[in-house]
Amino acid sequence: MMDKNRPRIGITMRIELETDRFYLSRHYSEAVEAAGGSPCHISLIPKQDYIASIVGELDGILLPGSDSDVDPVRYAAEPQRALGSVHPLKDETDLLVLDEVERRGLPLFAICFGMQVLNVHRGGTLIQDIATQMPEAIKHEQGVPRDRPSHRVRLQAGSTVASLANNESALVNSHHHQAIETVGRDLVATAWASDGLVEALEDTRPDQFALGVQWHPELGWNRDPFSQSLFERFIGEARQRTRRFSALHA
Repeated sequence: MMDKNRPRIGITMRIELETDRFYLSRHYSEAVEAAGGSPCHISLIPKQDYIASIVGELDGILLPGSDSDVDPVRYAAEPQRALGSVHPLKDETDLLVLDEVERRGLPLFAICFGMQVLNVHRGGTLIQDIATQMPEAIKHEQGVPRDRPSHRVRLQAGSTVASLANNESALVNSHHHQAIETVGRDLVATAWASDGLVEALEDTRPDQFALGVQWHPELGWNRDPFSQSLFERFIGEARQRTRRFSALHA
């Protein structure tokens, strides 16, 4: 029987410049579906009317990772030598989606690059390259196997991530060369690596669910209870919003 209560979750795609193809790792959609959501892919077309029409039909947004970096122009910084590639279509589309998330109060789950662009959207800044700007940092680009937990993060007591992990720390994978520098408005850091780098952000407003993690819970989610809990909480928030919206328009 079809589950009519499955919330529709928009996931922005990524672009392969060499082939002019939009793409998205299968793991994001599979994790959303397994947690009870219906994944819907959002093309990288940075037009406000298109984004508004798509997001208006959704119950939540997942911003995935990326193999490119947020343009430092967007947080008033000059490009460092080790800055990676920048894809304007991706930045512009994700930022328009975040505008709609704010306007509509949609639940948001932001992963790796997704957390970084969320922070920039809220006025925060980024460390453009960990290795050159923080040479004392631990290794944050672990390589393969990508789902292997490679370092521990400390979780803030009372935070969403701590409650979902049911612990004060967790083992996570790591695939990023950029990191949060200054935290944006209405966000608070709730997880840190041993070198002090921020590993999770949460919205401080009680009526807005926004959770960002620097690791990749979509990798190996089927074997990791903490990753499953992150997706289930996000889908639960989207489902609650769907029910509230339906009740208001009944």
